[in-house]
Amino acid sequence: MKHLLFIAVSAAIVTTARADESFFQLSLTPDIALHSQETRITGLSLNIWGENPRGGVAAGFVNGSTGESSGFSWSFFGGNYAETYRGVQWGFVNYTSNYMGGWQDGLVNISKGKFMGLQSGFVNVAEEFKGLQLGAVNYAKSMDGLQIGFANIIVDNGWFDEFPSHLAKGFVFVNWSFK
Repeated sequence: MKHLLFIAVSAAIVTTARADESFFQLSLTPDIALHSQETRITGLSLNIWGENPRGGVAAGFVNGSTGESSGFSWSFFGGNYAETYRGVQWGFVNYTSNYMGGWQDGLVNISKGKFMGLQSGFVNVAEEFKGLQLGAVNYAKSMDGLQIGFANIIVDNGWFDEFPSHLAKGFVFVNWSFK
């Protein structure tokens, strides 16, 4: 019975997979992998250093996600990076360049574009943030949400525009900006 179930699931995966998609990826580097960097991984990626568009789980030392990607990226001793990502990034360093929707948890979390969700770590940095930052140092250029930590900075904080211009846009323990 188990063999029949395995054959049925395997057949379903093979028949539903497109030529530019794969359910499984093993990667030493982006160029030394089972599938090319352009192949979308819709299941599990096990990486020393992998870089693919994805819609699944990536586990390894360095997990790179290109294009519109989603899922769960878990870096054991390295980091995660992505262009546009929806989901969870766990690693020592997490980075997104365009958009992040979800949760980044690590020693250092950086979002260069829009971020909606939760950043938790020692240092959290975001360009345009909507949500909650929890960390020792939290920085956002603009924010619609709350920061909790030892140093909290929101550069474009309209909440405090009525105060004298020499007032710092940073606070100890908590900072906020709700638009």
